[in-house]
Amino acid sequence: MEKGAARGREEEEQGIVFGKNAVAETLKSASRADTLYLSTEADERSLAYLAALAKERGAVVKKLHPLKLQKLCGSERHQGVALQCALCEYCEVEDMLELAAERGEEPFLLLLDGLEDPHNLGAVIRTAECAGAHGVIIPKRGGCSITPAVVRSAAGAATHMKIARVSNLASQIRELKKLGIFFYCAEADGESCFEADLTGPAALVVGSEGQGVSRLSRELCDRTIALPLKGRIGSLNASVAAGVLMYEIVRQRALKA
Repeated sequence: MEKGAARGREEEEQGIVFGKNAVAETLKSASRADTLYLSTEADERSLAYLAALAKERGAVVKKLHPLKLQKLCGSERHQGVALQCALCEYCEVEDMLELAAERGEEPFLLLLDGLEDPHNLGAVIRTAECAGAHGVIIPKRGGCSITPAVVRSAAGAATHMKIARVSNLASQIRELKKLGIFFYCAEADGESCFEADLTGPAALVVGSEGQGVSRLSRELCDRTIALPLKGRIGSLNASVAAGVLMYEIVRQRALKA
């Protein structure tokens, strides 16, 4: 199987996470945090918990003027706190399969084929974590990587979810199919997800916002599914569609259990 990414510091996405919730979730699960920045005008009592967490992680705690903190974050919405850290430590695809085995569950994976919007990527990761997916696979080229905007949109889920970055998505699909994982392509012209059997080892492939799933990835998938649209709009936001489809998989698995 193709390796998702070599373990090590060179594969970590570095950056700034800001906002109380995002910083707290990152500190709870990140293996390494460098520096916690607190606004000199923030209520120290409200940030004391974050400062204590940071010190437990071995991070340096520094005070910054609000304007400097705003410049560091590139936003006014920092809530008086920012964290310099590894945004994501990419794992191997094998790690996801091992997690499924440890939980005694059939594999449940997400493959994102060219998803470019960081807010959509963050939302997908957040939903995947809540839905109990074992991992999210993204391409090294042709899509969004883990950025500060992704981490904020994921609301802390990016540090809990296993994420792999692969050189060739098509090759990864082929390898996972050899292991008995069934691939579902999310496209508007597919059959209704409510009529398809989504139980068993599953991987959901979600495409880019404009182009959808690439031709090759779609051809490699076993089935194409969609959400029935009853309104006048011809498509759903990529992260919204992915979220509903993920929970349809969860629903069907629960009924089968």
